[in-house]
Amino acid sequence: MSIAIRNVNKAFGTFQALNDVSLDIESGELVALLGPSGCGKTTLLRIIAGLETADQGNILFSGEDTTDVHVRERNVGFVFQHYALFTHMTVFDNVAFGLRMKPRAVRPSEAVIKQKVHELLGLVQLDWLADRYPAQLSGGQRQRIALARALAVEPKVLLLDEPFGALDAKVRKELRRWLRRLHDDLHVTSIFVTHDQEEALEVADRVVLMNSGKVEQIGSPQQVWEHPASPFVYGFLGDVNLFHGRAHEGEMRIGEDRHGVRLDSPEHSGARDAKAFAYVRPHDLDVRRYVVGDSQGSGPRGIPAKLVRAIAVGPIARLELLPLDATTTGSSDPIEAHLPAQTYAALALREGDTVLLTPRKARVFVEETADDPALSI
Repeated sequence: MSIAIRNVNKAFGTFQALNDVSLDIESGELVALLGPSGCGKTTLLRIIAGLETADQGNILFSGEDTTDVHVRERNVGFVFQHYALFTHMTVFDNVAFGLRMKPRAVRPSEAVIKQKVHELLGLVQLDWLADRYPAQLSGGQRQRIALARALAVEPKVLLLDEPFGALDAKVRKELRRWLRRLHDDLHVTSIFVTHDQEEALEVADRVVLMNSGKVEQIGSPQQVWEHPASPFVYGFLGDVNLFHGRAHEGEMRIGEDRHGVRLDSPEHSGARDAKAFAYVRPHDLDVRRYVVGDSQGSGPRGIPAKLVRAIAVGPIARLELLPLDATTTGSSDPIEAHLPAQTYAALALREGDTVLLTPRKARVFVEETADDPALSI
């Protein structure tokens, strides 16, 4: 089933939760609604489900307007963050609940329900827990039972609201891989809400990034990661360093001309000494020891910084650095750099040492005004 969301608006008092949101979801697609708390993603999910009513706009399922269709008639499966299992029922009875609540005319027989429930429990790999109660299960097991219950009524659309948010990191990672495999088997049109960037990028076919009630960008995980459409998207997807400078004729300068660095930004070839800022991911920073002559015209260009802290655990060393001169970067905020542990060991750096930082890759945005950064697409 395909879903079309058209010009949806929703306000709670003076708070505008959704502002003219439009989105198309293809049949069999797994889409993540990603964004910070309060961005409107859960409100949109509840409107799709029929649990909330939009102030304006329409929701269409396979071309049919369901805006005024009651939640019971939408054939939607919903999985909540906190499982919402019936604690007084066994696992079997929890999964069978939706089938037993169907109108008598379409309700399956108990024999059919039994077969269906055991099939679903086998699908989520928990058939051996049929006689247990929710309190006897782990968090990951409860969430898989909640998913089996949602699938029991054969929904045309599966909606998941922060489905793994209440679980620890290791279980979350296992379950999102499992969800991806399950979706590939079932091909149910699915939408899940998350504020976890890694979760969205790993599981979804497409990611919808939301901010302040609006859609900022829609694309595949690779598209939104490699080509962020706005400063918000770049800053939200993973760790990032922010550098301020000036853009002029396709180049951005960070710091004074003979002390700083220059970044190519051909998309801003028309800029004339304009305020600009660049986002650089930690793994896109080159780190070398600072020696006399660096950044003084006789050595390589770069940003001098002091190593404040280094965490060299596993294959990646994570460095926290402070620029020696805040005016060079436009900020006194710490700079984060990631480099292979072997490279870090070869540098033989100690906390307090001075290094030279050079961005290998950056995304430059030019400000039209102080409050209205122009987006480089």
